Amino acid sequence: MSDRLFIFDTTLRDGEQVPGCQLNTVEKIQVAKQLEALGVDVIEAGFPISSPGDFNSVIEISKAVTWPTICALTRAVQKDIDVAAEALQYAKHKRIHTGIGTSDSHIKYKFNSTREEIIERAVAAVKYARRYVDDVEFYAEDAGRTDNEYLARVVEAVIKAGATVVNIPDTTGYCLPDEYGAKIKYLMEHVDGIDKAIISTHCHNDLGMATANTISGVLNGARQVEVTINGIGERAGNTSLEEVAMILRCHHDIQIDTNINTQKIYPTSRMVSSLMNMPVQPNKAIVGRNAFAHSSGIHQDGVLKNVQTYEIIDPKDVGIDDNAIVLTARSGRAALKHRLHVLGVEMTQEKLDKVYEDFLKLADKKKDITDDDILVLAGADRNVNHHIKLEYLQVTSGVGVRSVASLGLNISGEHFEAAATGNGPVDAAIKAVKQIIKRQMTLKEFTIQAISKGSDDVGKVHMQVEYDGQMYYGFGANTDIIAASVEAYIDCINKFRK
Repeated sequence: MSDRLFIFDTTLRDGEQVPGCQLNTVEKIQVAKQLEALGVDVIEAGFPISSPGDFNSVIEISKAVTWPTICALTRAVQKDIDVAAEALQYAKHKRIHTGIGTSDSHIKYKFNSTREEIIERAVAAVKYARRYVDDVEFYAEDAGRTDNEYLARVVEAVIKAGATVVNIPDTTGYCLPDEYGAKIKYLMEHVDGIDKAIISTHCHNDLGMATANTISGVLNGARQVEVTINGIGERAGNTSLEEVAMILRCHHDIQIDTNINTQKIYPTSRMVSSLMNMPVQPNKAIVGRNAFAHSSGIHQDGVLKNVQTYEIIDPKDVGIDDNAIVLTARSGRAALKHRLHVLGVEMTQEKLDKVYEDFLKLADKKKDITDDDILVLAGADRNVNHHIKLEYLQVTSGVGVRSVASLGLNISGEHFEAAATGNGPVDAAIKAVKQIIKRQMTLKEFTIQAISKGSDDVGKVHMQVEYDGQMYYGFGANTDIIAASVEAYIDCINKFRK
């Protein structure tokens, strides 16, 4: 059995299915290049038949990266496989990922089929995909709730049909670690020809056990893990790449290696968080803001005496450098460019000049410029083409007085102004926007996140607005949290379908 574990990253497919986290093709390429630098073996670039955007992204990512395998997802449908093969035409190393549900629940309610028919469809899909590529991965959707004996029959059949990798997803995050590990062990012991394919894990985090299940699968014979940066993904998310990589690095007794350059973990985490406008929870393992923070007096005393008393990971091992260049208003373009490079962001000189101008304005407002600040600035040009832009905002607010907001909007070159009162400054400002944008829209979610802890910090605001039966997600970032809120609201409006 190989002691090499292959890392299959699905940030750009499963991770991007999170509402409000969609990336454009340019942003996807940026993430893909960073994943290549990180050392992932397989990049699942998208679900080509799902949309023209996904199709184009798979094509462009295939052109942009060199050594990782580029994977495209399909259903067990010939048209899906045809489209995936076309999207992968430029990939240096290509894989089609096809599959079908195998649990009794999926067979009965999703497909209105039988176990035998599902095996036939699975085999047919793998054989059809092998016409296009030599590397075919099969997924047994909802394998976590599939009877082991039947699952073994499915796995054996698709391997004989030509599958080179077989994915055993815990689609609903239901399994316990011992249960999932036993499932992998059962397959390793009962599937004829199991040595001809790699068994893969794909665990969801609905019950908070994705990483534990994944490691249990690896300990029982799986040699590919399907993961995402920061553990993002549908519902409660997927297994975190950074957690699996650092578990294997810390537990030398496991003796299973990956190709991950762990020093790239933190900058990759920050890039994905910034581009997808999805905050990393402060207590997130490995990459959270508090992952290496110690507030307890006992812990602080121990760390000061010997860091290993309470830290099993050197922060530098995941790319957190306490001695990093500090950026201030006196920093030049070279320092900014260097820090962006460290964070995995490359840009043209023209774009760098624009970001530098915004950087100087921000540096005049606050003392310390964080990596998250820089990533926000680097991604700020995404609203350049918005047809609605905030020109100015003035708010009067205080204790015992009703808040008043006046603002100006530029809508496709025309200028509009409005003023409104509200229950607080944000409410007043949004009501002023509504006076200009006369549409029936409802604010459904409003989240504020401070990047660090200073009173002069850049605040991130995430909003969810319902309009015409659809949900739209917006993002804003500003040292003025009211302005950030208005920018997030306007970001939602700019996405309304015409």
